[in-house]
This record gives sequence, structure tokens and C-alpha cells, in this order.
Amino acid sequence: MSKIGFWIKNARHISLPQSLLPGFLAIGMSLDYGSFSWGLSLVALCGVACAHLGMNLLDDYYDYRQGSGEKRVKLAAGGVRARVAKYPYLTSGQATVGDLVVAISLFLLLAAVAGSVVIYFRGVVPFYITVVGAILGISYSGKPLRLGYYGYGELLIGLMFGPLLMIGVQYAACGVLDGRIVLVGIAVGLLVTNILYSHSVLDAQADAQMEKLTLARLLKGRNAVLAASAVFNFVPFLLIIAGVSVGMLPAAYLCVLVLLPIAVFLWRSLRRFVDGLPEEIVLKKWFGPMSNFPAYREAGIDWFMYRWLMARNLISFFALILLLVNVVLKIAA
Repeated sequence: MSKIGFWIKNARHISLPQSLLPGFLAIGMSLDYGSFSWGLSLVALCGVACAHLGMNLLDDYYDYRQGSGEKRVKLAAGGVRARVAKYPYLTSGQATVGDLVVAISLFLLLAAVAGSVVIYFRGVVPFYITVVGAILGISYSGKPLRLGYYGYGELLIGLMFGPLLMIGVQYAACGVLDGRIVLVGIAVGLLVTNILYSHSVLDAQADAQMEKLTLARLLKGRNAVLAASAVFNFVPFLLIIAGVSVGMLPAAYLCVLVLLPIAVFLWRSLRRFVDGLPEEIVLKKWFGPMSNFPAYREAGIDWFMYRWLMARNLISFFALILLLVNVVLKIAA
């Protein structure tokens, strides 16, 4: 494997759909504007991808400095159900912390170059969006705020990868900001939050042992935890229905309702987990892609990845369906 491939893999490229598909959707929603630019759209997407990968590695850096991966291994050995696959490239000796810092710097440098190109052609608005995104990204795990350790990380990521990302990509694509992108961006942001929130529910016991305060732990209590999961799984669909009802969104956007069974299944699965009930892990085609699952079983994290991948697929399909709707409407116009 090349060095580039090595670092893309370790930057958790598996999570890229949560940033790229909302970005593509923002581009699809920009096609009707005369000022639309394919070149700037693709530059913005490249910047988003590089920033996402860089921030993932930066999160690993902060966690490594805190020793969170090692703590999880000890917890798992002591009988606590914890996801232990954290920065294995460092613990195995495949890379050093210095190598990690170089990789982070290169990814973020490429993101900065892409952002500079967009700012040159679109003005200062993308600059402000980029600055806000950078501050929020660093604040997820970095001092002094470390919002991810105080119960606000999930909401912060939802804000970044939902409305903030989609507003930024649309402005790069056409130099326009409209109300539709804000509404859809909020819906997408809730589904992105759902990925991290489901993660925090599954890792609640281990996080408690590590004194890491996630949103699931901040809420406290079964009913509050499950109510929040219901908000993240179902409110996005209600927002689309509301947008169509008031004429803000085309009726074809209701196609996303075909995804409701996945949202319902995921919520019920999390409910069983919270209640401590066993669940046989049976992969179904309508869950969407769950590649490398045998490896997850072997690593003992199938119980985690099963639900995490379902949450990822939900946002991926949601954005993809709306993207296809916009393309079809553009062709039919």
C-alpha cells in the first residue's frame, strides 16, 4: 500500500460519505443558478474531503495524547464492552506521532489551498465559513474547549457537516445562499449527528469509565437517550415533509420517505441495546453496504459497526436520493 493510501485509510475514509454526499447534494441544489461553476464545485469538494480526513487524524492525535485507545483496551480486558480499534497504526508501530503530524498538516494544507481558490473567485463569504469550520473542527477534541469531551461534540459535528458544509459548498458552486439549502442542511446535519450519537450510545459504558461526557451521557436516563435518538432519526423526514407542504421544496423530495424503515430499525436496535437485550446480527440487503463485516466480527466490534454503518448508510442514501431528484428535475426542466 502506498503512503497516500495508508494515510487515507487511517484517516477513516469509510466516513467520507458523511461529508462528500452532503457536498454533492449542495451542488445538485445549485444547478439551476446561472452562476454555477463545475470547477469551483469540485475544488470545494476536494477541500471538504481533505479537511475531513485531516480532522479525523487530528482527533486521533489528541486521543493518542490522552491515551484513550489504551484505556479502552484495558476496559475491554476488564469486561467492559468497548470499541478498542483506535489509531492501530500508532500502537502497532506502523507510524510515529511525527508521521501523523505530517499527514495532518498535508491534508489541512490541501484543504486550505482549495479554500483559497474558492475565496479568490467567490469573495469573503467562503472565508468566514472556512474560519468558523476550522474553529469548530479543532474545538471538537483540541484544547481549550474540547467540546467532544463535554457532551457537545455530536451536535458540533452535525452543524459542521450539515448546514455549514452545504451552505459553503453551495456558495462555492454558484455564489448564492438560499433558504432551501438551510432547511435541507439542517435535516442532513441531524442525520450526521445521528451517526455520532448512535456511536456515543453504544460506547456509553466505556465513555463513563473514561470520564468522557458525550451527549448520550449528558442526557442521562433511558427515555431521554431514546427520545434524542428519535429526533435525529425522524425529524429530518418531518423537515422535508414540512418543506414540501409550504412549497419550499419540490414534491419529489418525498422520495426520501422510502428510508424510514432503516431509521425505524436503527432506533429499535438502539433501544434493545440500551435495555440490555440481546440482538442477533443479521445483515439485510436493504440496510445498504456493510463491507469488511467479517473483519469487524473477527475484531469483536461487529455489535458496534452493525449500527454505526446503518446510521452512515441512512445519511448516505438520504443525500443520494435528494441529489438524484435534483438531477432528474434539472434534466426534465
